[in-house]
Formats: sequence, structure tokens, C-alpha cells
Amino acid sequence: MKITVVGTGYVGLVTGTCFAETGNDVTCVDIDANKVEKLSSGQITIYEPGLEKLFERNLKEERLSFTTNLEEGIKDAEVIFLALPTPPGADGSADLSFVLNVAAHLGKIMTDYKVIVDKSTVPVGTAEKVTAAIAQNCKTPFDVVSNPEFLREGVAVDDFMKPDRVVIGTTSERARKVMGELYAPFVRQGNPILFMDEKSAELTKYAANSFLATKISFMNEIAVLCEKIGADVDMVRRGIGSDDRIGKRFLFPGIGYGGSCFPKDVQALVKSSEDAQYEFKILNAVMDVNEKQKLFLLPKIKAFFNNNLQGKHFALWGLSFKPNTDDIREAPALYIIEALLAEGATVTVFDPEAMNNVKQLLGDKVIYADHQYTCLEDADALIIATEWSVFRTPDFHKISAALKNQAIFDGRNLFEVSRMKELGYHYESVGRIPAIL
Repeated sequence: MKITVVGTGYVGLVTGTCFAETGNDVTCVDIDANKVEKLSSGQITIYEPGLEKLFERNLKEERLSFTTNLEEGIKDAEVIFLALPTPPGADGSADLSFVLNVAAHLGKIMTDYKVIVDKSTVPVGTAEKVTAAIAQNCKTPFDVVSNPEFLREGVAVDDFMKPDRVVIGTTSERARKVMGELYAPFVRQGNPILFMDEKSAELTKYAANSFLATKISFMNEIAVLCEKIGADVDMVRRGIGSDDRIGKRFLFPGIGYGGSCFPKDVQALVKSSEDAQYEFKILNAVMDVNEKQKLFLLPKIKAFFNNNLQGKHFALWGLSFKPNTDDIREAPALYIIEALLAEGATVTVFDPEAMNNVKQLLGDKVIYADHQYTCLEDADALIIATEWSVFRTPDFHKISAALKNQAIFDGRNLFEVSRMKELGYHYESVGRIPAIL
């Protein structure tokens, strides 16, 4: 098929590249001329494992192209995906201005039947709004479909190419046929394409992410309780995760969730509920727990230094909100850094992929190390904020030699407490009895 993807952010670029990989002719449209120039010349603009190889291959095979011209981009397209930003407003609601502006423009330039697909995460009722925006100026038939993405940063290519399920919201038989044909190559192993109405599809995405966020916040609450009563959250996690009604995933305690999806989607679902005159008490609690959890390590750090961090220097490993991505949106590490700076401390940071993004955000507020071990030089303690694989089995001799104090504050429970005791560290983590010097 001939496909247009409007928006070349994380979702748009993965979507366009993966559709091209299955033989479709894909044109990606973006208003950022600099980004389009980079992508057209073969320079990928996001970090996502496995994406660059597909991107380069399909660009070379001329199945993937980029333009700033929307009218040119949708010419001959059968399906147009809207993968545009929907940032949260001050009240938590999703800002649909980017989506609706493009929809209104499409209505003026479409000359034949097309399926318009909401790929962005959007609140219930957006398909109706997009339909109305297009219809104002459109003289040709069209259908608007809701097709939410379920891409996990770090494994997004696998998620797209081998999806657990494909959710398609449409009441149009014509659009259903087009979308079914488009996704057929991705579900050959038998995973389902779930057809439903547009509103149900829109709510499915918010419900899925909100439920996963709830599991995370629940385990973080359990972790707090474990510390108060002397239990081990890892043992509890294994005990409940072996129940297949609960499952093992998203039960790892830590310093809160971040990223572009969970915080925004939970907020948006709460706001949608308020608009429907319903108080979503569980999700309000989820957000409250997560906000507190981001600074979970700070009291432990302050207690170790007798509540005085003035002049102290810290090494911090991990800046992205999760491993295998350079995404720092709502990353807990940023909250920790700001809190340490406010207490009069200084911070040297290291991350395998997210350093440039943090430099753009924080500038010279922190020191940037070129290696995880040079990050430790002259530091009073090490803080771990992201569970990158490279941090899991470090050289503890190098850590000991560099740190002024044998102190590690681990927000991701990377190490066994018993091992840290043997090595002689003051080691505090989340929901486990600490190793105390």
C-alpha cells in the first residue's frame, strides 16, 4: 500500500519504518525541515535498538521517504497515520491541537477516499473530533480509524513487527478491510487483530497503560511497607508474580515510572473521568505514589550525610527513564538531580545514550562524564537511577577506589544486598533491608 505517516517523532518513525519493511511505500511528513533533511540523508533522529538497520535499508530501497509538504506527502496514499504530539495541558487533558490542525488541513487537500488513522494516544471521542475537522472542508468520502500503538521504548521494533495484538477502532466495513489487509503480515503467527468501535479502541490504550502504571505504584507501596516491617520486596515480588493471574512483569519496585506515555496517559484518563463526572480514585492514588517515589532515595541519602548535603558531590548513573532509550521525559533521575542541587550538592552524571538530551535540558547545572567510572571520581556516593545492563555487573574495585565513601544508593535494586555486605558497602535500595556500614 501507499502510506503516509504525519509526524516523525518516536511513534511516527517506528511506524513508518516498520510498514516500509513489509513492502509498503511510506512517506513521512514533518514540519521540522531540519529533521526531514537529516532523515532524508540517512541520519536517524531517535535511539531505538534495531530501528537504524531497518531505516537504512528501506531508505536505500526507496520504500521510505520524507517531506515537509503535506499535500505532496498524501498524494496517492490509501492510509494516512496521524502520529502527532498530544502533550498534557495544565489540567492533565491531552492537547489535540496538533492533531486537529492537521485534520483540518487534510480536509482541504484530499481528493479521493482515504483512511485517516489516529495513531497518537488520544482521549475518547477524538475520532469524532478528527472526523468533524476533516469534514468541514472535505468533498470526498473518508473514514477515521483509531489504531493505538503499544510500543515499549527499547523493544519497539519487535513490538511493532510481532504485536501481542492489533487494536483497530472503526465502524466502517470499508476501513476495516483496508486496515485488516495492512496489518495481515504482522499477525501471521496467530496474534489477534481486535476490531471494535472507535471509543473502545481509544479507551483501550489509556486503560492498558494506566493498569501497568498501577502495578508499578502498587509494588512501590509494598516496597515502602517492606522497609517498615523488615520484609524483602524481592521475595514478595517473586511470591506474587508466580501467580499467573498477576504475572511477573511490572512488579519491580524502584523510584517511579517516567517516560512519554505512563505519566501523560494516566493524567489524561483521570481528566477524561472527571469530564464524565467520575472520580477515578485508584489512578489519583497511582499518580500520588509515583510523585513521592521519584525522591524515595533522598531521605536515605540525607540521613547518611547527617542531613547536610551542602558541598557534597554525587555520581549518578542513568538518566533515561528506562534502559535502551535516550528518552528523558519525566525521568526520575532529573527529579533527583534537581533535589540534590537544591540541597547545595554537585552532581556528575553518566548515561549510555541520554547525555545529549540532558545537556540540552540542564546545560552546565551538572558535570557530564564520558565513562561510568570517570563519573565516580571524587564523589561522596554513587546513585543509580536507571537499570542499564552495563551497570548490573560493574567493577566494584574501581568503584571503591574512586568513591570517598563506600556508599551506593540504588533506585533500581541492581545488586544483592548480601553481596554488597560482603564487599563492605553502605548499600540502600528500595524495599529491602539495607547493608549498613
